[in-house]
Amino acid sequence: MVNPSRTAVVGDHEAREFPMSIANFEIIKRIAMEWTGISLSDHKRNMIYGRLSRRLRALGLSDFNQYCNLLEASPAAEKTEFINSITTNLTAFFREIHHFEYLARTVIPNLMRANAASRKIRIWSAGCSTGEEPYSIAMVFKSFSALKGWDVKILATDLDSNVVAKGAGAVYPIDRAEGVPDKYRQFFKRDKTSNNVQIKDSVRELIRFRQLNLLHEWPMRGSFDIIFCRNVVIYFDLPTQKKLFNRYADMLVDNGHLFIGHSENLYKVTDRFNSMGRTIYQKAY
Repeated sequence: MVNPSRTAVVGDHEAREFPMSIANFEIIKRIAMEWTGISLSDHKRNMIYGRLSRRLRALGLSDFNQYCNLLEASPAAEKTEFINSITTNLTAFFREIHHFEYLARTVIPNLMRANAASRKIRIWSAGCSTGEEPYSIAMVFKSFSALKGWDVKILATDLDSNVVAKGAGAVYPIDRAEGVPDKYRQFFKRDKTSNNVQIKDSVRELIRFRQLNLLHEWPMRGSFDIIFCRNVVIYFDLPTQKKLFNRYADMLVDNGHLFIGHSENLYKVTDRFNSMGRTIYQKAY
């Protein structure tokens, strides 16, 4: 329950629709860490207020005291909606294009030689958001005619169940595809009944979308040749980052590749990867 002695209203929230106290935000921060591993800093308070206010309206609550009490008293009832509300899902097709150029120029040719006997390649898009990243990866693989007949599979996971469903649907507003390089536009088809595009089945068939909390047990059994985890760990504290990257190393094959976000690095986080430059890493051990 919220402590009434710590209910001073934060900042300019007096004029807002729903009062949010310091105590309210501390509870939200603690629950976010417990449930997702996301570390919310104080400067995220306004963003969190905006996102969770929608939940208060939907639930017919009058203030954040009631919402925090709900989170603590009946967590199962609101857990999924809370997680979906606080997660950030900024993404785009072929975002950080140099990663996909390196994938096509270096990683795939090397894998074709290394895996020639098994003809199998496994990729994980961890934090896939609404699907643009795994579809971009799949398009790069589909552009290699020499991979015809290979067993290529991409696992796409995210904490937010709503964006996982969106990705699986494979339909996007047409302007989302405007920045796609010309050679990959062949993998989109225009929906004649709307202003949308759809990913072609030849690309969709490579990908499995699943909801997954990275801090919980991972159900995957086999190893991966490539892991994309971009702009995800910036929301975690350092101990969580260290644990996560060591788990990624455990899941990668020898010399497997890890791609992370442009604002992230592994310095003083883990020594299990060698930098290949521009936030591309190769497993060292």
